[in-house]
Amino acid sequence: MAIIVVSHQMGAGGPEIGMALSQRLGYRYVDQELLQDAVRRYGLAEDKLSHLDESKPTFFERFDTETRHHITVLQTTLLELAELDNAVLMRGGGQWLLRGVPHVLRVRVIAPFEYRVKQWIKRVTSMTGEAPGQRAAAEFVRRDDTEKAGRMRYLYEVDIGDPMLYEVIVNTEMLRYDSVVQVLEILARRPEMTTTEPGRQMIASRALASRVQVALATHPDTRRYRITVEAQGDVVMLEGTAALDRAVEVARSVPGVREVRTQQVEIPPIPPFVA
Repeated sequence: MAIIVVSHQMGAGGPEIGMALSQRLGYRYVDQELLQDAVRRYGLAEDKLSHLDESKPTFFERFDTETRHHITVLQTTLLELAELDNAVLMRGGGQWLLRGVPHVLRVRVIAPFEYRVKQWIKRVTSMTGEAPGQRAAAEFVRRDDTEKAGRMRYLYEVDIGDPMLYEVIVNTEMLRYDSVVQVLEILARRPEMTTTEPGRQMIASRALASRVQVALATHPDTRRYRITVEAQGDVVMLEGTAALDRAVEVARSVPGVREVRTQQVEIPPIPPFVA
């Protein structure tokens, strides 16, 4: 079948649409499960993972090797869940990580700001019995927009609202959620969304490269270095300026890696000062 990635603005109905779509298709609904899987497989703190999955790293976190490790674990977990196929993915930047995969349908759910604020107030009121103030609600929704946009820009250097990241963009202001679900279900069942072996291999290669990144980010001899990892099948390519010999040993220890190749990146010399 297919993998559906749902990116959504707060208050636009993304979770409601994603949940209903997963039920109609019989797919796994992956939201909080992504964090729980990451915690279970890699033994990290859920509150830290949740923070990095929803917000852009702070100034100090950007230079922290532990933060890089946590982010890499989140990316790896999403790719590993995508390998299982037949899923609706609600977290983790899948619109970028799964770009170019033929059987992945990337959806963006949006709505006007004022509409989203009203919807968020309704939801909070129904859950708590107390209605938040208009100003506080607007600030909360605006901050969520800013955090999500900043995270995507920091991690992948892309604009979360770029239409080229999605196959479908839906404005829910005038559309019922069940109507959106029906349209997405039809698209997901189209023949061109059928999972193929080349598509599986694309995801498997990215997942393997990401697992190698986790290994490098946690090993004491390589965690300080920026080493780019790519994989094609079971062949891994490492590119960096230092510690490549040790990185090869670490990469070879990752299950699924058959061969490791390297590319040394030379640091250009600092030009002399010219008065």
